[in-house]
Amino acid sequence: MKKRNSLIYYVTVFTLAQIAWFSLLMLWISWYVSNYIMISEIGEKVSTKLLSETTNVLALVGGLVLLVVISIAMSLIFIYLTKQMNLTKLYDNFIANVTHELKSPLSSIQLYLETMKSRQIFLDKEKEFLTIMLKDTRRLNHLINSILEISGMEQKKLARNYAVIDIQKLSEIMIDEAIDNYRLPPEAVTIDGRVDCLCVIDQEAYKIVINNLFDNSIKYSRGNVKIEIQLMQNSKYFVLTFTDHGIGIPIKKQEKIFYKFLRIYDQESPSVKGTGLGLYWVREIINSHGGKVSVISGGRDKGTTFTIELPIYKATKKRYINYLLKITHRNVNRLEPIDAEK
Repeated sequence: MKKRNSLIYYVTVFTLAQIAWFSLLMLWISWYVSNYIMISEIGEKVSTKLLSETTNVLALVGGLVLLVVISIAMSLIFIYLTKQMNLTKLYDNFIANVTHELKSPLSSIQLYLETMKSRQIFLDKEKEFLTIMLKDTRRLNHLINSILEISGMEQKKLARNYAVIDIQKLSEIMIDEAIDNYRLPPEAVTIDGRVDCLCVIDQEAYKIVINNLFDNSIKYSRGNVKIEIQLMQNSKYFVLTFTDHGIGIPIKKQEKIFYKFLRIYDQESPSVKGTGLGLYWVREIINSHGGKVSVISGGRDKGTTFTIELPIYKATKKRYINYLLKITHRNVNRLEPIDAEK
């Protein structure tokens, strides 16, 4: 697939299309000239139809084949150029969003530093300024790390720390941490269901997934945030459903929300900050665990439900799961300890 999507591939297709086109022209010109010369030399002695019947058939069939080749090649080039134009547009939006995300905390930090330098600040106010600057610094660090991690993930250079983990405990810990980080009231999030299974998980990556789902729901909710999380399992997969009661996603755009750089703009949607990488990141992480993520929404103001499925240890995808454990140099039977009091 990488070769098919490379620039060299499409340049080669374009070149072959041009060769086919010129070959077609040369074939028809040669056919016309040879018949014209033959008719001129023989004149009325032999039937022109008899002389040219075989040549006409070959020219016709060859021309049709070459025309089909040209049509297919041009279609591939058109598809490629369309994708490149869309990707360029998304990339431009991404650069604009990232620039804004970087500039905002940097401007804030600069303002507070200049204020502290130019005038005498009381101790309590200085602590407040330092707290805000540290928060902005963490925001910058998170943004830069997320971009670097996605780049490393795409280039297969990112080292993961997979381990066999009690997914119930891990999910509860990550959800509680997200509630604290986003300072949500206890009544804003409800957790239902209990599972008894193990999954091969990279804890930091799973934390990123949970945090991005919370972040997405908070950004696209009007008024008080309300999130419902359900934990389930079947014979092969652990299933987590994450439902919010936000603005929802138009049906036609649901299949696109996991695209890189893509952000869905709507005049009636709240103005939110972001890079368009959050849900793309979620999908890539879940896919790297051998799972899958999907989304469903009834439409505008009908909320959104994300469903995450992760393979249960020793129940499915055994070869792939063992591979994940192998690349982190861990024993298949070893359980990663989890501090439930954390």
